[in-house]
Amino acid sequence: MSIYAVTNPATGEVVREYPTATEADVENALARASAAARDWGRTTEVADRVALLRRVAELHDERRDHLAEVIVEEMGKPMEEALGEVDFCVEIYRFYADNAESLLADEPVTVDGGEGTALVRRSPFGVLLGIMPWNFPYYQVARFAGPNLAIGNTIVLKHAPQCPMSATELQQIFLDAGFPEGAYVNIFATENQIAEMIADPRVAGVSLTGSERAGAAVAEVAGRNLKKIVLELGGSDPFILLSTDDLDATVEAAVAARMDNTGQACNAAKRFVVADELYDDFVGRFTDRLLANADGIAPLSSERAAETLQAQVDEAVAGGATLSSAGERRGAYFPPGVLTDIDRDSDTFHQELFGPVAMVFRVGSEQEAVEVANDTPFGLGSYVFTTDADQAARVADGLETGMVFVNGVGAEGAELPFGGVKRSGFGRELGRYGMDEFVNKKLIRTVR
Repeated sequence: MSIYAVTNPATGEVVREYPTATEADVENALARASAAARDWGRTTEVADRVALLRRVAELHDERRDHLAEVIVEEMGKPMEEALGEVDFCVEIYRFYADNAESLLADEPVTVDGGEGTALVRRSPFGVLLGIMPWNFPYYQVARFAGPNLAIGNTIVLKHAPQCPMSATELQQIFLDAGFPEGAYVNIFATENQIAEMIADPRVAGVSLTGSERAGAAVAEVAGRNLKKIVLELGGSDPFILLSTDDLDATVEAAVAARMDNTGQACNAAKRFVVADELYDDFVGRFTDRLLANADGIAPLSSERAAETLQAQVDEAVAGGATLSSAGERRGAYFPPGVLTDIDRDSDTFHQELFGPVAMVFRVGSEQEAVEVANDTPFGLGSYVFTTDADQAARVADGLETGMVFVNGVGAEGAELPFGGVKRSGFGRELGRYGMDEFVNKKLIRTVR
């Protein structure tokens, strides 16, 4: 059986299989991408490339319903969220279509001594290898492909084995938009083939969104071969509640932050750190509201994912944690739950729970809230809720994360940089910072 297959998580049915790449397929992908990088990426104008990106945005919009249906079947995403993901992709491609020329413009540098001028010119790296996960099959590709195709880099894209149908749809969109053969190449490669591709001298850089294990493996091969990489890995984002003038609204925000993509988002709020005076009231309302999601909950991406989460929850309870749950797991369907009384020395405290289960912690001060929030190997995103603007600024400064959102959730945008620190990876995507990762910032110094 091919490792690339669509398995409907709601039913466990294998809907369709796709052939894994042969060695000839890998060589063909690299050869086409390399030729396109040389002949298209370095000879076209930015204006020509962004015109193609604008068409990619239009095609996402035109095929919106079908694209959403595909990922509902592939990985169980709720339909409303699937449509929202496609819409966000449209926003991303349009952002780069609108802004790439200014973001890639020559940057003058003031010369302090001597005659003449200096400038930094941004030019393409070449062929980039993208390794993408299953949880946001279109969005993850958009934030990697959008800026890099605008730059003139070409892309070989390896998607998650459970998302071959959406991967095929994306390949067709780039071709239909007018990108030449080789500018964007989908490849159903194995892990061993990916390692060989990273080492291939035709590949100039690698971007991976995925697990710590995958990130470490890619970084090891890339490091040995001196390749630039961007890694967006896991997260156990804290949601810090210190004060509020509307607890019900804050609870709604907390539930939305935990339940995004059925809890399967790297930057979802997973650990809720609550001031002592609000803790009991928050836990009661939050638990009621979270468990009320049980009736309409979507399946996790696979039964295996649900089994992994179950093992983590069982370990937490065996270690003394208290679980409030909406019921029992059924296949890939995992009931929402809230864990309290978790020992800070336990394994669970430092793990990422990838699904609709929240951990809640009581703290006695602002300082303790920051300490608990930072006591994790991860450092992707974070959320701070307080009515005190000065406190918000202090806490934001003290958090060891790549992103902080104050008094709001779901506030991401195509113009805002996305990325983390510590074991959540390094590098940035989206906005101007995402465009600056895989460019040659070439100094041109003219003396006279």
